[in-house]
Amino acid sequence: MSGRLHADQMLARAESETGLSDYGDPTLPQRFGLVIDHLNTLGMDEDGCRRAADVCHGLLTSRLQFFEDRNRYPIADEVVERPMFVTGEPRSGTTLMHALMSVDPDARALRFWEVMYPSPPPGTADPDDPRRARADEDWREINAQMPKWLHSHPYNDMLGDGLPEDERTWAFDFRVLTPTAWWRVPMQTVVGGLPTDAAAQYRIHKAMLQQCQYRRLPKYWVLKGFHGFRLAEFFDAYPDAGLVWLHRDPIQVAASRTMMMADILEGIVGPVDLKTAAKTHLELTRASIANTMANPLVDDPRILHVRYTDFIADPVGTVRRYHRFCGRDLTGSAEAAMRDYLTHNKGDRHGKFRYSTTLLTDIGEDLGALHEEFRPFRERFGVEVETRD
Repeated sequence: MSGRLHADQMLARAESETGLSDYGDPTLPQRFGLVIDHLNTLGMDEDGCRRAADVCHGLLTSRLQFFEDRNRYPIADEVVERPMFVTGEPRSGTTLMHALMSVDPDARALRFWEVMYPSPPPGTADPDDPRRARADEDWREINAQMPKWLHSHPYNDMLGDGLPEDERTWAFDFRVLTPTAWWRVPMQTVVGGLPTDAAAQYRIHKAMLQQCQYRRLPKYWVLKGFHGFRLAEFFDAYPDAGLVWLHRDPIQVAASRTMMMADILEGIVGPVDLKTAAKTHLELTRASIANTMANPLVDDPRILHVRYTDFIADPVGTVRRYHRFCGRDLTGSAEAAMRDYLTHNKGDRHGKFRYSTTLLTDIGEDLGALHEEFRPFRERFGVEVETRD
Protein backbone atom coordinates (compact mmCIF):
# COMPACT_ATOMS: atom_id res chain seq x y z
CA MET A 1 0.00 0.00 0.00
CA SER A 2 1.42 3.38 -0.96
CA GLY A 3 1.27 6.49 1.19
CA ARG A 4 1.17 10.17 0.45
CA LEU A 5 3.03 13.15 1.88
CA HIS A 6 1.52 16.60 2.40
CA ALA A 7 3.87 19.56 2.24
CA ASP A 8 1.61 22.02 4.06
CA GLN A 9 1.13 19.64 6.99
CA MET A 10 4.86 18.98 7.24
CA LEU A 11 5.74 22.66 7.22
CA ALA A 12 3.11 23.33 9.91
CA ARG A 13 4.47 20.50 12.07
CA ALA A 14 8.06 21.82 11.87
CA GLU A 15 6.93 25.33 12.76
CA SER A 16 4.75 24.11 15.61
CA GLU A 17 7.45 21.94 17.18
CA THR A 18 10.14 24.63 16.99
CA GLY A 19 7.95 27.66 17.58
CA LEU A 20 9.70 29.23 14.60
CA SER A 21 8.56 30.26 11.14
CA ASP A 22 11.49 32.06 9.45
CA TYR A 23 13.13 29.80 6.85
CA GLY A 24 15.45 32.58 5.71
CA ASP A 25 13.95 32.45 2.22
CA PRO A 26 10.30 33.09 1.29
CA THR A 27 10.61 30.70 -1.68
CA LEU A 28 11.50 27.73 0.54
CA PRO A 29 7.91 26.46 1.10
CA GLN A 30 7.23 26.41 -2.64
CA ARG A 31 10.50 24.60 -3.36
CA PHE A 32 9.79 22.12 -0.57
CA GLY A 33 6.41 21.47 -2.15
CA LEU A 34 8.13 20.46 -5.40
CA VAL A 35 10.27 17.96 -3.51
CA ILE A 36 7.17 16.48 -1.91
CA ASP A 37 5.50 16.28 -5.32
CA HIS A 38 8.50 14.31 -6.54
CA LEU A 39 8.46 11.98 -3.54
CA ASN A 40 4.77 11.32 -4.10
CA THR A 41 5.49 10.07 -7.62
CA LEU A 42 7.75 7.29 -6.36
CA GLY A 43 4.99 4.97 -5.15
CA MET A 44 6.64 4.41 -1.78
CA ASP A 45 4.89 2.21 0.75
CA GLU A 46 3.87 3.46 4.19
CA ASP A 47 7.29 2.74 5.66
CA GLY A 48 9.04 4.61 2.85
CA CYS A 49 6.75 7.59 3.30
CA ARG A 50 7.38 7.58 7.04
CA ARG A 51 11.12 7.60 6.45
CA ALA A 52 10.81 10.41 3.92
CA ALA A 53 8.65 12.40 6.32
CA ASP A 54 11.24 11.96 9.08
CA VAL A 55 14.03 13.20 6.81
CA CYS A 56 11.97 16.19 5.70
CA HIS A 57 11.08 17.03 9.29
CA GLY A 58 14.70 16.92 10.35
CA LEU A 59 15.79 19.17 7.50
CA LEU A 60 12.99 21.67 8.06
CA THR A 61 13.50 21.97 11.81
CA SER A 62 17.26 22.21 11.34
CA ARG A 63 16.79 25.06 8.89
CA LEU A 64 14.41 26.94 11.16
CA GLN A 65 16.83 26.63 14.09
CA PHE A 66 19.79 27.59 11.89
CA PHE A 67 18.22 30.89 10.89
CA GLU A 68 17.03 31.57 14.44
CA ASP A 69 20.68 31.27 15.52
CA ARG A 70 21.46 34.18 13.21
CA ASN A 71 18.91 36.24 15.16
CA ARG A 72 20.26 35.16 18.54
CA TYR A 73 23.98 35.55 17.82
CA PRO A 74 26.03 38.00 15.68
CA ILE A 75 26.91 35.20 13.28
CA ALA A 76 26.37 37.37 10.21
CA ASP A 77 29.33 39.51 11.32
CA GLU A 78 31.76 36.62 10.82
CA VAL A 79 34.23 37.28 8.00
CA VAL A 80 35.24 34.38 5.75
CA GLU A 81 38.71 35.37 4.57
CA ARG A 82 40.70 33.86 1.68
CA PRO A 83 39.12 30.40 1.69
CA MET A 84 40.81 27.67 -0.34
CA PHE A 85 38.58 25.42 -2.45
CA VAL A 86 39.19 22.18 -4.34
CA THR A 87 37.14 21.31 -7.42
CA GLY A 88 37.21 18.98 -10.41
CA GLU A 89 35.28 16.17 -11.99
CA PRO A 90 34.04 13.39 -9.68
CA ARG A 91 36.70 10.71 -9.18
CA SER A 92 39.56 13.07 -10.00
CA GLY A 93 41.30 13.12 -6.61
CA THR A 94 39.45 16.08 -5.12
CA THR A 95 38.49 14.29 -1.90
CA LEU A 96 42.05 13.18 -1.17
CA MET A 97 43.32 16.69 -1.89
CA HIS A 98 40.72 18.11 0.49
CA ALA A 99 41.50 15.49 3.15
CA LEU A 100 45.19 16.35 3.07
CA MET A 101 44.50 20.06 3.35
CA SER A 102 42.12 19.45 6.25
CA VAL A 103 44.82 18.00 8.53
CA ASP A 104 46.78 21.28 8.56
CA PRO A 105 46.50 22.49 12.18
CA ASP A 106 45.93 26.02 10.84
CA ALA A 107 43.05 24.99 8.57
CA ARG A 108 39.36 24.49 9.18
CA ALA A 109 37.12 22.14 7.19
CA LEU A 110 33.41 21.52 7.48
CA ARG A 111 32.56 18.29 9.29
CA PHE A 112 29.53 16.12 8.70
CA TRP A 113 28.29 16.43 12.27
CA GLU A 114 28.27 20.20 11.83
CA VAL A 115 26.29 20.34 8.58
CA MET A 116 23.94 17.54 9.62
CA TYR A 117 23.18 19.22 12.96
CA PRO A 118 24.35 22.86 12.68
CA SER A 119 22.32 24.38 15.50
CA PRO A 120 23.40 25.68 17.94
CA PRO A 121 26.65 27.02 16.45
CA PRO A 122 29.31 24.32 16.82
CA GLY A 123 31.68 26.83 18.41
CA THR A 124 29.36 27.03 21.40
CA ALA A 125 29.36 23.24 21.85
CA ASP A 126 31.21 21.17 24.43
CA PRO A 127 33.71 18.51 23.29
CA ASP A 128 31.19 15.83 24.25
CA ASP A 129 28.32 17.47 22.35
CA PRO A 130 25.83 14.65 21.60
CA ARG A 131 25.57 15.75 17.96
CA ARG A 132 28.98 14.20 17.31
CA ALA A 133 27.85 10.79 18.56
CA ARG A 134 24.55 11.14 16.72
CA ALA A 135 26.32 11.82 13.43
CA ASP A 136 28.69 8.90 14.09
CA GLU A 137 25.69 6.62 14.45
CA ASP A 138 24.21 8.03 11.26
CA TRP A 139 27.39 7.17 9.40
CA ARG A 140 27.60 3.69 10.89
CA GLU A 141 24.10 3.16 9.50
CA ILE A 142 25.12 4.57 6.11
CA ASN A 143 28.22 2.36 5.95
CA ALA A 144 26.24 -0.73 6.93
CA GLN A 145 23.61 0.01 4.30
CA MET A 146 26.12 0.90 1.56
CA PRO A 147 29.27 -1.10 2.40
CA LYS A 148 30.63 -0.95 -1.16
CA TRP A 149 30.78 2.84 -0.96
CA LEU A 150 33.78 2.45 1.36
CA HIS A 151 35.71 0.88 -1.52
CA SER A 152 35.47 4.01 -3.67
CA HIS A 153 35.23 6.48 -0.79
CA PRO A 154 37.16 5.13 2.21
CA TYR A 155 36.91 8.55 3.88
CA ASN A 156 33.45 7.50 5.08
CA ASP A 157 35.24 5.73 7.93
CA MET A 158 35.71 9.18 9.50
CA LEU A 159 32.01 8.97 10.42
CA GLY A 160 30.59 12.23 11.77
CA ASP A 161 34.00 13.88 11.58
CA GLY A 162 34.08 13.25 7.83
CA LEU A 163 34.42 15.94 5.20
CA PRO A 164 31.20 16.92 3.39
CA GLU A 165 31.24 18.43 -0.05
CA ASP A 166 30.03 22.01 -0.30
CA GLU A 167 26.81 20.77 -1.94
CA ARG A 168 25.83 19.08 1.35
CA THR A 169 25.20 22.53 2.84
CA TRP A 170 22.25 22.80 0.45
CA ALA A 171 20.45 19.71 1.74
CA PHE A 172 18.10 21.76 3.93
CA ASP A 173 17.64 24.18 1.05
CA PHE A 174 15.87 21.37 -0.89
CA ARG A 175 17.89 21.99 -4.04
CA VAL A 176 19.79 18.70 -3.91
CA LEU A 177 18.61 15.34 -2.61
CA THR A 178 22.01 13.98 -1.63
CA PRO A 179 22.35 10.38 -0.37
CA THR A 180 24.02 11.61 2.82
CA ALA A 181 20.71 13.27 3.76
CA TRP A 182 18.27 10.83 2.14
CA TRP A 183 19.90 7.43 2.62
CA ARG A 184 16.97 6.09 4.67
CA VAL A 185 14.51 6.79 1.84
CA PRO A 186 14.12 4.22 -0.98
CA MET A 187 14.71 6.62 -3.87
CA GLN A 188 17.14 7.30 -6.69
CA THR A 189 19.48 10.26 -6.40
CA VAL A 190 17.88 13.30 -8.01
CA VAL A 191 20.30 14.81 -10.53
CA GLY A 192 18.76 18.04 -11.81
CA GLY A 193 15.10 18.92 -12.00
CA LEU A 194 14.89 20.99 -8.82
CA PRO A 195 15.02 24.81 -8.93
CA THR A 196 18.53 26.17 -8.62
CA ASP A 197 19.74 29.66 -7.79
CA ALA A 198 23.52 29.69 -7.55
CA ALA A 199 23.74 33.08 -5.85
CA ALA A 200 21.22 32.01 -3.19
CA GLN A 201 23.00 28.70 -2.75
CA TYR A 202 26.31 30.41 -2.05
CA ARG A 203 24.60 32.68 0.47
CA ILE A 204 23.51 29.55 2.33
CA HIS A 205 26.99 28.07 2.00
CA LYS A 206 28.64 31.19 3.41
CA ALA A 207 26.08 31.28 6.22
CA MET A 208 27.13 27.73 7.12
CA LEU A 209 30.79 28.74 7.21
CA GLN A 210 29.92 31.69 9.45
CA GLN A 211 27.90 29.37 11.69
CA CYS A 212 30.79 26.95 12.03
CA GLN A 213 33.54 29.50 12.68
CA TYR A 214 31.55 31.57 15.21
CA ARG A 215 33.31 31.62 18.61
CA ARG A 216 36.22 29.58 17.30
CA LEU A 217 39.90 30.40 16.94
CA PRO A 218 40.78 32.00 13.60
CA LYS A 219 41.70 29.49 10.91
CA TYR A 220 41.50 29.51 7.13
CA TRP A 221 38.84 27.44 5.40
CA VAL A 222 39.64 24.46 3.16
CA LEU A 223 36.63 23.28 1.18
CA LYS A 224 35.64 21.01 -1.68
CA GLY A 225 32.76 21.07 -4.13
CA PHE A 226 31.78 20.92 -7.77
CA HIS A 227 31.83 24.61 -8.62
CA GLY A 228 32.57 24.55 -12.34
CA PHE A 229 29.01 25.35 -13.44
CA ARG A 230 28.70 28.24 -10.97
CA LEU A 231 31.99 30.10 -11.28
CA ALA A 232 30.50 33.59 -11.64
CA GLU A 233 28.38 33.22 -8.50
CA PHE A 234 31.20 31.41 -6.71
CA PHE A 235 33.63 34.29 -7.15
CA ASP A 236 30.89 36.84 -6.40
CA ALA A 237 30.43 35.13 -3.03
CA TYR A 238 34.14 34.57 -2.39
CA PRO A 239 36.11 37.17 -4.35
CA ASP A 240 39.33 36.46 -2.44
CA ALA A 241 39.07 32.67 -2.73
CA GLY A 242 41.58 30.36 -4.34
CA LEU A 243 40.42 27.38 -6.37
CA VAL A 244 42.50 24.38 -7.38
CA TRP A 245 40.97 22.42 -10.26
CA LEU A 246 42.06 18.81 -10.77
CA HIS A 247 41.72 17.40 -14.30
CA ARG A 248 41.50 13.71 -15.19
CA ASP A 249 40.91 11.67 -18.33
CA PRO A 250 37.11 12.03 -18.86
CA ILE A 251 36.73 8.39 -19.88
CA GLN A 252 38.08 7.25 -16.52
CA VAL A 253 35.89 9.81 -14.79
CA ALA A 254 32.73 8.54 -16.50
CA ALA A 255 33.46 4.87 -15.79
CA SER A 256 34.53 5.41 -12.19
CA ARG A 257 31.60 7.64 -11.25
CA THR A 258 29.21 5.13 -12.82
CA MET A 259 30.44 2.32 -10.59
CA MET A 260 30.63 4.48 -7.47
CA MET A 261 27.04 5.70 -7.82
CA ALA A 262 25.86 2.17 -8.59
CA ASP A 263 27.45 0.98 -5.34
CA ILE A 264 25.69 3.76 -3.43
CA LEU A 265 22.27 3.26 -4.97
CA GLU A 266 22.41 -0.53 -4.66
CA GLY A 267 22.38 -0.05 -0.90
CA ILE A 268 19.37 2.30 -1.07
CA VAL A 269 17.10 0.95 -3.81
CA GLY A 270 18.60 -2.40 -4.84
CA PRO A 271 20.28 -3.62 -8.04
CA VAL A 272 21.20 -0.94 -10.57
CA ASP A 273 21.05 -1.20 -14.36
CA LEU A 274 24.70 -0.49 -15.16
CA LYS A 275 24.05 0.27 -18.81
CA THR A 276 21.51 2.94 -17.96
CA ALA A 277 23.81 4.31 -15.28
CA ALA A 278 26.78 4.42 -17.68
CA LYS A 279 24.76 6.37 -20.23
CA THR A 280 23.70 8.85 -17.55
CA HIS A 281 27.18 9.43 -16.18
CA LEU A 282 28.81 9.67 -19.58
CA GLU A 283 26.34 12.41 -20.51
CA LEU A 284 26.96 14.19 -17.20
CA THR A 285 30.70 14.03 -17.86
CA ARG A 286 30.23 15.34 -21.40
CA ALA A 287 28.17 18.26 -20.12
CA SER A 288 30.74 19.13 -17.50
CA ILE A 289 33.68 18.95 -19.91
CA ALA A 290 31.75 21.11 -22.40
CA ASN A 291 31.18 23.70 -19.67
CA THR A 292 34.85 23.63 -18.73
CA MET A 293 35.84 24.26 -22.33
CA ALA A 294 33.32 27.06 -22.92
CA ASN A 295 33.26 29.02 -19.65
CA PRO A 296 35.65 32.02 -19.88
CA LEU A 297 36.03 32.10 -16.10
CA VAL A 298 37.93 28.82 -16.28
CA ASP A 299 40.94 31.04 -17.10
CA ASP A 300 40.43 33.25 -14.05
CA PRO A 301 43.80 33.94 -12.37
CA ARG A 302 42.42 32.76 -9.03
CA ILE A 303 42.24 29.19 -10.39
CA LEU A 304 45.18 26.78 -10.37
CA HIS A 305 44.76 23.94 -12.86
CA VAL A 306 46.47 20.66 -11.93
CA ARG A 307 46.60 17.28 -13.65
CA TYR A 308 45.25 14.35 -11.63
CA THR A 309 48.33 12.30 -12.51
CA ASP A 310 50.63 15.03 -11.16
CA PHE A 311 48.66 15.16 -7.93
CA ILE A 312 48.78 11.38 -7.47
CA ALA A 313 52.51 11.38 -8.16
CA ASP A 314 53.19 14.02 -5.48
CA PRO A 315 50.17 14.77 -3.28
CA VAL A 316 51.93 16.86 -0.64
CA GLY A 317 53.95 18.72 -3.24
CA THR A 318 50.71 19.60 -5.04
CA VAL A 319 49.20 20.95 -1.83
CA ARG A 320 52.35 23.00 -1.26
CA ARG A 321 52.12 24.35 -4.79
CA TYR A 322 48.49 25.38 -4.23
CA HIS A 323 49.38 27.15 -1.00
CA ARG A 324 52.09 29.12 -2.76
CA PHE A 325 49.62 29.97 -5.50
CA CYS A 326 47.32 31.41 -2.81
CA GLY A 327 50.15 33.33 -1.11
CA ARG A 328 50.35 30.99 1.87
CA ASP A 329 53.23 28.99 3.28
CA LEU A 330 52.71 25.34 4.11
CA THR A 331 54.21 24.78 7.56
CA GLY A 332 56.40 21.86 8.49
CA SER A 333 53.77 20.60 10.93
CA ALA A 334 51.17 20.67 8.17
CA GLU A 335 53.38 18.69 5.79
CA ALA A 336 54.14 16.15 8.54
CA ALA A 337 50.42 15.74 9.24
CA MET A 338 49.72 15.18 5.54
CA ARG A 339 52.44 12.56 5.17
CA ASP A 340 51.18 10.82 8.30
CA TYR A 341 47.67 10.82 6.80
CA LEU A 342 48.91 9.21 3.60
CA THR A 343 50.80 6.57 5.57
CA HIS A 344 47.90 5.55 7.76
CA ASN A 345 44.97 5.98 5.36
CA LYS A 346 45.58 3.82 2.33
CA GLY A 347 42.98 4.18 -0.38
CA ASP A 348 42.16 0.46 -0.44
CA ARG A 349 41.90 0.04 3.33
CA HIS A 350 38.30 -1.19 3.05
CA GLY A 351 38.78 -3.17 -0.15
CA LYS A 352 39.84 -2.30 -3.65
CA PHE A 353 37.46 -0.27 -5.78
CA ARG A 354 37.12 -1.91 -9.17
CA TYR A 355 35.68 -0.44 -12.32
CA SER A 356 36.37 -0.75 -16.02
CA THR A 357 35.92 1.31 -19.15
CA THR A 358 34.03 -1.70 -20.53
CA LEU A 359 31.08 0.00 -18.81
CA LEU A 360 31.23 2.41 -21.76
CA THR A 361 31.88 -0.11 -24.52
CA ASP A 362 28.95 -2.15 -23.18
CA ILE A 363 26.64 0.75 -24.10
CA GLY A 364 28.00 0.91 -27.62
CA GLU A 365 30.62 3.61 -27.19
CA ASP A 366 33.91 3.37 -29.07
CA LEU A 367 36.81 4.31 -26.79
CA GLY A 368 38.86 5.62 -29.69
CA ALA A 369 36.04 7.91 -30.71
CA LEU A 370 35.64 9.08 -27.11
CA HIS A 371 39.34 9.84 -26.83
CA GLU A 372 39.06 11.93 -29.99
CA GLU A 373 35.93 13.66 -28.67
CA PHE A 374 37.77 14.71 -25.51
CA ARG A 375 41.09 15.46 -27.24
CA PRO A 376 40.64 19.29 -27.16
CA PHE A 377 40.09 19.12 -23.40
CA ARG A 378 43.09 16.88 -22.86
CA GLU A 379 45.31 19.10 -24.97
CA ARG A 380 44.20 22.27 -23.21
CA PHE A 381 44.97 20.93 -19.73
CA GLY A 382 47.76 18.51 -20.61
CA VAL A 383 45.72 15.47 -19.61
CA GLU A 384 47.05 12.24 -21.08
CA VAL A 385 44.98 9.17 -21.88
CA GLU A 386 44.94 7.17 -18.68
CA THR A 387 45.36 3.41 -18.88
CA ARG A 388 44.51 0.98 -16.10
CA ASP A 389 45.06 -2.73 -15.53
